[in-house]
Amino acid sequence: MNEQKNLIFAVVLSVAILVGFQFFYEVPKVEQEQARQAELTASGASDSSAAPSASNVPSGAPVGGATLPGSGKMSAADAVKARRAIAADPKRIKIEAPGMRGTISTVGARIDDTILTHYRESLDKNSDDIHLLKPVGVPKSYYAEFGWVPEAEGTLVPNAKTVWATDSDTLSPGQPVTLIWDNGAGLVFERTYAIDNQFMFSVTQKVRNSGNAPVTLFPYGLLSRGGTPQTAGFYILHEGPLGVFDETLKEVDYDDLQEDGDVEVAATGGWIGITDKYWLAALVPAQDEAVKYRFMHMIRQQDDRYQTDYLGSARAIPAGGVVESEVHLFAGAKEVKLLDKYEAEYGIANFDLAVDFGWFYFLTKPFFYALSWLHGVVGNFGIAILIFTVAVKAVFFPLANKSYKSMAKMRELTPKMQALREQYGDDKQRLNQEMMGLYKKEKVNPASGCLPILVQIPVFFALYKVLFVSIEMRHAPFYGWIHDLSAPDPTTLFNFFGLIPWTPPEFIPMIGVWPILMGLTMFLQQRLNPQPADPIQAKVFMFLPIFFTFLLANFPAGLVIYWAWNNLLSIAQQRLIMWRMGVK
Repeated sequence: MNEQKNLIFAVVLSVAILVGFQFFYEVPKVEQEQARQAELTASGASDSSAAPSASNVPSGAPVGGATLPGSGKMSAADAVKARRAIAADPKRIKIEAPGMRGTISTVGARIDDTILTHYRESLDKNSDDIHLLKPVGVPKSYYAEFGWVPEAEGTLVPNAKTVWATDSDTLSPGQPVTLIWDNGAGLVFERTYAIDNQFMFSVTQKVRNSGNAPVTLFPYGLLSRGGTPQTAGFYILHEGPLGVFDETLKEVDYDDLQEDGDVEVAATGGWIGITDKYWLAALVPAQDEAVKYRFMHMIRQQDDRYQTDYLGSARAIPAGGVVESEVHLFAGAKEVKLLDKYEAEYGIANFDLAVDFGWFYFLTKPFFYALSWLHGVVGNFGIAILIFTVAVKAVFFPLANKSYKSMAKMRELTPKMQALREQYGDDKQRLNQEMMGLYKKEKVNPASGCLPILVQIPVFFALYKVLFVSIEMRHAPFYGWIHDLSAPDPTTLFNFFGLIPWTPPEFIPMIGVWPILMGLTMFLQQRLNPQPADPIQAKVFMFLPIFFTFLLANFPAGLVIYWAWNNLLSIAQQRLIMWRMGVK
């Protein structure tokens, strides 16, 4: 019983730490950021369009440097109108792919307008498609830019204001677009954009030197994002700048860039980008090239602007010569199988780490593939979760069987243990000796009842990660009122599950049907276990189902369904064992 008591204390303490961290750290951090944004707007922070210099380039030439006109405060409706007006510009290049549409600006040759046509903002059929990259001229512009940094000062290279000539007005799979710019001093720049059937752009840059002297240039690429995006606020999920360098993942939080300044990394190959919970923009230079990467934060037009960029190795262009540089840009949904495909196709190290599978990666990713396979068979992720739970129970059946047998024996010994407590209650040492003797005589291990819970914890967190971070679970329906397994149960006890036309205020927790069912199954499972003789411990046991009902109310519905179904299977298994052993 002491082992069970310690386990309960550890679980409750762990949950309290998680909740306390969220309440005392994450919530104040969000409030602090909101206050900072208000102060930033009121202060009229610098609106300089001078871009940061590329690190360690002898000339200190600028990387990026787009001026951001007309992207101040706008209403959401005005922002949509501005975006559509910019996209309708006939000078822009259209993007037409199976899962994406958008445009490319011929001014600066930026990829700055991408819409993911297979994903919507919400379950509402009339909601907008996900707009990932956004052009300069609308709030929170977000774009990819490519170019060259010269070694010698005075060498004319294209910049954010350069107007490029193009050989086509549409970019689609199998139909690349080439843009050309002549600097009038012997250098002709070509940039060819290609796109596949998903979300990967290929960008090939060429420079022809028709002059009489050699020229040295450094290729670069950058992602520039305006504003600090609203994040989920969970410490178990990273949203923000990230990259893989020498096969090691590096994640940088937005607030860390604000407080600590720029971060520079040198590596061979790798990739760098900015991630949201479900969406990713990433730059992937040649994987055999020595590259300098950088994470940056700056203030532009009274707002934050974040930049991730890379600077490639020097290209020496002799007179009459040509050099070339290729980079890939991913701008789309973080579909696990698609990321794995690109990792294999282009040799991108650990590209799947863009999905934050966390510490239990060795469990989480196999769980994802198992659930995906089951989904392909049954056609519903909710049913796949139920079948997966049965499979997990089958794998751990021998361990659980042994544990439940021990718990059944413990329940059978409860009267004898109670008698020992009454006889030796004042002598703790003698009581422990007598109880150990009873356990040994009856061949019972009191700690074995904790094993199913200990085994279930990593499985629970791994499945939680799958449901929480995998876009494949986003907007995946179950049955009845569950239309999104990655979101909490939308019903609530406090309006009788929708029967009363009243929306409870936000401070009242949403206690839905599935969390209540989970709490009931947890209570029933407790009734099958040997009841603690210690009154305080018994009260803790009685409180746990209520505590977890409130705790899991805001967890993904798929996870709550898993827990409730797992409890039902455990009850059935435990009751069968007790019946076979003749335990009432």
